Amino acid sequence: MGILEKISEIEKEIARTQKNKATEYHLGLLKAKLAKYRAQLLEPSKSSSSKGEGFDVMKSGDARVALIGFPSVGKSTFLSLMTSTASEAASYEFTTLTCIPGVIEYKGANIQLLDLPGIIEGAAQGKGRGRQVIAVARTADVVIMMLDATKGEVQRSLLEKELESVGIRLNKHKPNIYFKPKKGGGISFNSTVTLTQCSEKLVQLILHEYKIFNAEVLFREDCSPDEFIDVIVGNRVYMPCLYVYNKIDQISMEEVDRLARKPDSVVISCGMKLNLDYLLEMLWEYLALTCIYTKKRGQRPDFTDAIILRKGASVEHVCHRIHRSLASQFKYALVWGTSTKYSPQRVGLTHTMEHEDVIQIVKK
Repeated sequence: MGILEKISEIEKEIARTQKNKATEYHLGLLKAKLAKYRAQLLEPSKSSSSKGEGFDVMKSGDARVALIGFPSVGKSTFLSLMTSTASEAASYEFTTLTCIPGVIEYKGANIQLLDLPGIIEGAAQGKGRGRQVIAVARTADVVIMMLDATKGEVQRSLLEKELESVGIRLNKHKPNIYFKPKKGGGISFNSTVTLTQCSEKLVQLILHEYKIFNAEVLFREDCSPDEFIDVIVGNRVYMPCLYVYNKIDQISMEEVDRLARKPDSVVISCGMKLNLDYLLEMLWEYLALTCIYTKKRGQRPDFTDAIILRKGASVEHVCHRIHRSLASQFKYALVWGTSTKYSPQRVGLTHTMEHEDVIQIVKK
């Protein structure tokens, strides 16, 4: 029996097993086995001599956004509208067969946008170049999931299922569980909160399934068995996702209103160029970027060339971005902007910068 057959057998058994107190251990073990087989499926087999052709796209710009969706939802049209790159768009499926990068210039930042080939059901198993598409999506900072507003919720649930099965967790945070395998001493289990979904016995059963017999486990929040398995596997990617519903000009106003009110969702029409500016605003928010402007002594700030950093970046990050040796020669910095109590404020390396702050660095 191949891995695919084993996966489908376990999925069927999980579907037909009733969820109650008596079956929680059995379900936990099944989920652990399922995660194990899926991990094996994603690892390229060592025996295969011919290498699959991947999408080797160099990371450039200040952030990377992956455009994922089923064929013919308007991904290529969206790329052509937002960037100066022309991606072939046509009314038939699978127009895009490789990864096409473009650059969005917004608020002084260069955001790399990747138009990936359409995903089909079974992409996680490698159907329709699905593995390459998913491998590129894992390297992105934000995923834009392009959906056809005329098709309802089917596409969204199918895509979420495909990405979930390869370890991409959308709009979720990393489970707050401390886990460390040891050389000996058995399994020491503790929790700082009351656990309603996991018990010590279930944790031990899951660890035994992964042939781990000595480890330290500390639950700092009430997590499910699935989240604990994610911590053991360790190669999960947690990233923000924007659900973008295209073709809203083909549905009723009531339906547009319903879709727009969903969390993490934006409604647009590439054909009629509707709501694209709001989508850019949302994308900027999800990327959590900040613009920092520099100033030389006795001169006006340079507002033409911003330094783009992640939200929460410190003065030290700014120094490293300007020159790698600047932090070692740093004396103090003068900062104007919302991160200070008064302008200019004299600050040290640990001061946290905010959007559109101006900084002047003084060396020793």
